[in-house]
Amino acid sequence: MLSARFEPEAAQTEGGEALPVGAMAISDPVRDRIDRDDPIPGSDLPATPWYALWTRSHCERLVHDQLIAKGFDAFFPTIDIWSRRGGARHRIQGPMFPGYLFLHHAVDKTSYIEVQKARGLVRILGERWDRLAPVPDEEMNAIQAVLRARVPVLPHAFLREGQRVRIVRGPLADVEGVLVRQNPTTGLLVLSIELLRRSVAVEVDCTWTIPA
Repeated sequence: MLSARFEPEAAQTEGGEALPVGAMAISDPVRDRIDRDDPIPGSDLPATPWYALWTRSHCERLVHDQLIAKGFDAFFPTIDIWSRRGGARHRIQGPMFPGYLFLHHAVDKTSYIEVQKARGLVRILGERWDRLAPVPDEEMNAIQAVLRARVPVLPHAFLREGQRVRIVRGPLADVEGVLVRQNPTTGLLVLSIELLRRSVAVEVDCTWTIPA
């Protein structure tokens, strides 16, 4: 586990701030990557670990495309944001976690060196090549479930405290997160990547949740 947290520069758009909107944008490669990651019934193979890659500002897509070209399984989740240019607002795709993307690969020294060659990459989070800090499968599964469900999503302050719940119905069934109530029937389900200290939130029906 890391002894310190690394925070990249905040993502910006040309000519103004990027504001979240309640819509999800997923490219076909991302959807295909999620479909390929479905577990194989009866498989006894050990689970492939997830790792977080920290990039330079605005280099997430650059790093992602280089790793895909090299045959690595890179995952770059995006959301729709508003960008202001020339006085007009435009909806564009932006990173769900600015400054980060994810790698689904069993890393040895050779592959570590190959990944580190990517232009725009700062590092794979961890102490060294044989002591990397994996992202828990349940956290990645929750993010992927949100992408598959195509529900509205927005950035949210990182949370560690609150009532943890599990969704029991609908497209997010079995997803767990921290519930932030807005009113008796609806609330925000906050999903976090602990290693990054970053969170996103989706609106949920509170009647579909039970304590986790």
